[in-house]
Amino acid sequence: MISDVIRLNNEGAGIPEALAQAEAAAAYRSLDRKDALHIRLLAEEMLGMFRGMTGEPEADFWVEAEGRNFRLHLKSVIAMNTQVRKKLLSASTSGKNAAATGFMGKIRDLFERATEPEDDTFATPYAAGWLLTAPEASPMTMGVWSFNHYQQVMKQDPKPSEEWDELEQSIVAKLADEVKVYIRKDAVELVIEKTV
Repeated sequence: MISDVIRLNNEGAGIPEALAQAEAAAAYRSLDRKDALHIRLLAEEMLGMFRGMTGEPEADFWVEAEGRNFRLHLKSVIAMNTQVRKKLLSASTSGKNAAATGFMGKIRDLFERATEPEDDTFATPYAAGWLLTAPEASPMTMGVWSFNHYQQVMKQDPKPSEEWDELEQSIVAKLADEVKVYIRKDAVELVIEKTV
């Protein structure tokens, strides 16, 4: 089952409808209250990440549900570019994106950078999750960021880091089975997977 596709912008248009689609998908699969709430929370976190993006991005949101397996999708072509990002960040005292804190802040940063072909997406400190040869990669896929791969790399670090602390505190990290960011020629897609 694939839900309706909801068009969003970061001003809030489409957000209530997208949350309603997540709830409808949970109801369609007859999830109990707790599992339905988990799907709703994951959708809220995903949509909250999108609302915090700079510029005027638009995206499509939909839910796939097969049995007890759910995949929440957010796909966008964003008008942000490297020059706009640098100009915005130059106003910051640190020159860094202060919003790129917390797990979903880092996902948002990856999502934004993925549409900037001139930017060095792989140079971020939390880029440990990049898979250059993912099984689901196609000739059109330029890269895939995997939450599970990121987790494995972070666990191998002998000393705890700020990134690991943020990961442990994240609602998405606690509830999702996998979070992936797909970068394609013309779009970037965030997919959150959850089996209930």
